[in-house]
Amino acid sequence: MSQDILADALNAIRNAKRARKENVRIGKVSKLLIEVLKIMKQRGAIKKYKIDTKGKSVEVSLGEFFECKVVKPRFSVKKDQIEKYRRRYLPARNIGTLIISTSKGLMIHEEAIEKGMGGGLIAYFY
Repeated sequence: MSQDILADALNAIRNAKRARKENVRIGKVSKLLIEVLKIMKQRGAIKKYKIDTKGKSVEVSLGEFFECKVVKPRFSVKKDQIEKYRRRYLPARNIGTLIISTSKGLMIHEEAIEKGMGGGLIAYFY
């Protein structure tokens, strides 16, 4: 079993989408996973998520996206390198979201460029 909760969760979400399922239950939860789910919900990739504290799982209702993956290894990027990685992982200029972990918390690549911050690449979806 993998030790990367976020990677396992995004794989489960992607597999459920390919199987044309509406919902998926993720068995392990972490603070990082919840923050990524918040960003995905804001961008419309998932409709909603519900955390079950007793069962330590999360139920996710899928929205509109084609791909969601974790960036491995988690590259450290400076503010002027974000564009290079955006071109590597996202399919087109205004399509998709790259999630970056900064000193101010998780944020999308557009917000990081606007604030002039770098950080570690976490995940992407489009």
